[in-house]
Amino acid sequence: MPDNSASFSPKLTEDDLHLFNEGRHFKLYEKLGSHPMEVDGTQGVYFALWAPNAKHVHVMGDFNGWSKDQHAMERCGQSGLWEKFIPGVSLGAAYKYFIVSSLNGYSVEKADPFARQHALPPHAHSLVACSQHAWDDEAWMLGRHERNCHQAPFSVYEVHLGSWKRDPNDPARQLNYREIAPLLVEHVLATGFTHVELLPLMEHPFYGSWGYQSTGFFAPTCRYGTPSDFAFLVDTLHQHGIGVILDWVPSHFPDDAHGLGFFDGTHLYEHADPRQGHHPDWKSSIFNYGRHEVRSFLISSAFFWLDKFHLDGLRVDAVASMLYLDYSRQEGEWIPNRYGGNENLEAIEFLQCLNKEVYRQFPSVQMIAEESTAWPMVSRPLYLGGLGFGYKWDMGWMHDTLAYLARDPIHRKHHHQQLTFRGLYAFSENYMLPLSHDEVVHGKGSLLDKMPGDRWQQFANLRVLFGNMFAQPAKKLIFMGGEFGQWREWNHDISLDWHLLELEPHRGLMNWVRDLNHAYRREPALHCNDTEAEAFQWVDCDNADESVISWQRHDATSGQTVLVVFNYTPVVRHDYRVGVSEEGYWEEILNSDACEYGGSGVGNMGGVRTENTGWNWRPHSLQLSLAPLAVHFLRHVKNPQASRSQEV
Repeated sequence: MPDNSASFSPKLTEDDLHLFNEGRHFKLYEKLGSHPMEVDGTQGVYFALWAPNAKHVHVMGDFNGWSKDQHAMERCGQSGLWEKFIPGVSLGAAYKYFIVSSLNGYSVEKADPFARQHALPPHAHSLVACSQHAWDDEAWMLGRHERNCHQAPFSVYEVHLGSWKRDPNDPARQLNYREIAPLLVEHVLATGFTHVELLPLMEHPFYGSWGYQSTGFFAPTCRYGTPSDFAFLVDTLHQHGIGVILDWVPSHFPDDAHGLGFFDGTHLYEHADPRQGHHPDWKSSIFNYGRHEVRSFLISSAFFWLDKFHLDGLRVDAVASMLYLDYSRQEGEWIPNRYGGNENLEAIEFLQCLNKEVYRQFPSVQMIAEESTAWPMVSRPLYLGGLGFGYKWDMGWMHDTLAYLARDPIHRKHHHQQLTFRGLYAFSENYMLPLSHDEVVHGKGSLLDKMPGDRWQQFANLRVLFGNMFAQPAKKLIFMGGEFGQWREWNHDISLDWHLLELEPHRGLMNWVRDLNHAYRREPALHCNDTEAEAFQWVDCDNADESVISWQRHDATSGQTVLVVFNYTPVVRHDYRVGVSEEGYWEEILNSDACEYGGSGVGNMGGVRTENTGWNWRPHSLQLSLAPLAVHFLRHVKNPQASRSQEV
């Protein structure tokens, strides 16, 4: 149904004021900001704002000639909230707040922190807006619990909308939400991903921040259209069975004059002391998580995107920077907590409250933490002392695997532990494996460019990297361009190099990603128990000299077992013996060296039967041909007469 702002009363009640000041009002977007409504038969807009240290607040806009004294707001008791109904104002009206501080005579013009839409930067005013989209994703919403649960395949395609694909007739023109929708659906369906993750779309003044310096925590960026247009994009993806995750940034905000900083002449949203309130890396402000009203603001923002835009989860950015008081700080540049430690107790409490309330209100979504340290129990329940996230990014796997694959194969045997170390912690959290935008910027090179060797070997190594990801027990994430082997680093100012798909090696790589996704979704052993240690067993993790490694995935419910064997050298290894527990026929369901992927075609003729020769502490074994720089997936077949082509 459309988001009809007149279907409820935004007027602030005593309960609203009480819950807000206690930090327990999580739907502030229904009360604060600008809301078209009718009062005593007169149409207009109701405005509400938090500015507790203001002496005067006026609404200024195109409807009053941007007057700073015509429409004075009224205080709501001692809550720090102000309100004003202005007759005759309608949807699309431009406005700001003129605030005069009661403490120091400071005055400033501010955009509305709760606005549903802001003007296109560099303009700094807000717009009266609401989404008029009529949703048609009921089937998705009713069944998404099964799509998002830990037992489901969860393969994410990370996208920056402004540079994914641009107008082919005018490369400088960004496509809007409605233009992108069918194109993105077509590509995601063709490559087999289950979800799309969008880099932050909250309004941001600086396009080059990629959305990570947000000022509009309740407004989709107008660079690509209106709130209704964004709803259309999400709805279209849902109707085609594709989930939508949004990057969300509660860790900091920019200090643009029209934004949240020093909002009413005081440090309202941020800490006053720069040792707590200023981020040294990003030159931005840090939220005061201990302030009740700030907590209401942030959790309301999370609720807003999940509620009004039917999003299937939030990826919470830079969690590590929130958890540590000394994050990126030298001695003397931070303030210890009350126990003398470096843990940010207020941020911990905020994150736990955030996850508790999100999962209570939206039980079929997922909260995903980008947390880059060894902080314990990030994705464990609150009753165990965890932070309560559904998943945590496994940055360790990403760093180790990329470092290993960047080496010349002749040296890899000396670094075999970079392949095996994950086995020590793989089930300490519910992990997602990220090959994200962060790995293809700032001089790091593209994924393909990181790989050593000649052109053929670079593609083969990248196919092995993706094979490693999909064979691991964890959910998956690949940033746009990686799936077809973009050569250059990501540049947010231009489109991806889609013309590369005219070349066979790039088409072959994308075919490999497609088939990995299809096998991952089709084979229960590869996804059903991503968070359970019982579903993973090493077969041989010790063959460093030949840089060969193998493991198996098992699903107890279906009884299915999948064996994966990696050869990280450019040497073909015939008659390579691998131990297995199940006797019979093992079908080769994937081989990254197949010709259709750009490989040399070394394989096992579709499958291999076991021999009664014990190996790797198992009663049976297979003799395999291991292709160069390749991975082989083999599935035990209980009924050899059933072919994979007959499966649904």
